[in-house]
Amino acid sequence: MKIEVTIDRFEGTKAVLLYGEDGTSINWPRELLPEGMQEGDVLSINLKKDGKATQKALKQTENLLRELLQQA
Repeated sequence: MKIEVTIDRFEGTKAVLLYGEDGTSINWPRELLPEGMQEGDVLSINLKKDGKATQKALKQTENLLRELLQQA
């Protein structure tokens, strides 16, 4: 899935990105933007599910829960 966002403004270490017709705002770490970005610039963002990372996070959560239950 590809979305386009517009850089609305910068607030300290955050960039406020606007998405969609309703202008939904997204706070984004400024350091993760390409160098030289300015207010009004449009960015394309590609989103995709990372199945391996999802499974890894699920396994870590299960392990943590198991440890907590064993301590109780």
